[in-house]
Amino acid sequence: MPPWKPPGTPDPHSLLAAGTDPTLLLNALEHEADRRLVAFLDGVLAYRRRPRPPRPPPAPAVWREGTTTLRAPPAPSDGPVVLIVPSLVNRAYILDLAPQRSFIAHLAASGLRPLLLDWDAPGETERAFTLDDYVSGRLERALGVARQLNGGRAPVLLGYCMGGTLAAGLALTTPQPPAALITLAAPWDFHAAASGGLPPDSLWPLLEPVVQALGELPVDLIQMLFAALDPGLVPAKFRRFAGWAEDDPRAIWFIRLEDWLNDGVALAGPLARQCLEDWYGANQPARNQWTLNGHTVDPTKARCPALIVRSTSDRIVPDASAKALGDTWKEADALPLSAGHIGMMAGSHATTSLYQPLTTWLEHHLPTSGA
Repeated sequence: MPPWKPPGTPDPHSLLAAGTDPTLLLNALEHEADRRLVAFLDGVLAYRRRPRPPRPPPAPAVWREGTTTLRAPPAPSDGPVVLIVPSLVNRAYILDLAPQRSFIAHLAASGLRPLLLDWDAPGETERAFTLDDYVSGRLERALGVARQLNGGRAPVLLGYCMGGTLAAGLALTTPQPPAALITLAAPWDFHAAASGGLPPDSLWPLLEPVVQALGELPVDLIQMLFAALDPGLVPAKFRRFAGWAEDDPRAIWFIRLEDWLNDGVALAGPLARQCLEDWYGANQPARNQWTLNGHTVDPTKARCPALIVRSTSDRIVPDASAKALGDTWKEADALPLSAGHIGMMAGSHATTSLYQPLTTWLEHHLPTSGA
């Protein structure tokens, strides 16, 4: 049903253009605000009440350490291994959200053997973790397991969002680099093309008291930072959802994505400080000042080819931020997309715009893979 609107309410845009009496314009604006608020609340209530679509079960585990699990979805047993690294603040299942739109299923159908790193929420041990602990510790050991499962050959390392930044850091500092690196909407220049939200260098001073008190950066504050990038986005998407029938495919997919977005993960306190102070504040990766395990993370000294996937319409990781890594990587190809940050991975055109070009790139860089 169309959003509610008080009867006889004129359009404020037409009143403004016509130079109407300010009182009439004010009344029209109040009515329009009421209409949008009611439609937004209708959408939120519908989202809470509607049934949840089923989600694929987690793939079997092949390795665990603390709360970190390496999962092996069904795939050809002899295919080249691709180790997939998601963000630390979002759940890994965005990469396998539904059978009809699954990045992992596409890789497997292409003859590859995807391994999904599932970080899960920090436990007691992980609450003290730094970037060194995650990258030079957990991720490097997971890469070693992936190498073993790949018959001793170097696997492909692929990271999405923050996971791409972590993957790039490992690829540039590990003694045994991956066969190739692929980053999907991975931030690198944290001061590039800031289009909204809080100034990067103000984040840590603002949030430090909360992190110090709680020992972590909680999910609600992380969500607030994302929402600040485009304050009108959340109300607008729920107003659209309010007008969709329960069996509308758009409504079903909306629920899948919203459930994933609302299933976020807190950042451990020491790690949050590094991300906010060293990445967003000091912009260490783009300035070649980021170090891991005593080694400078320097893309000009890369020892493997890379594919840098970025989006020209990404509000979370601006195009210029992701592009900066490819500009300095020793041997890198670029795949610019027009899809948004989440749309590139789970949108209706993800298969043709991302999945297929990515596997084609791998065919050229792993010519004996049979992918």
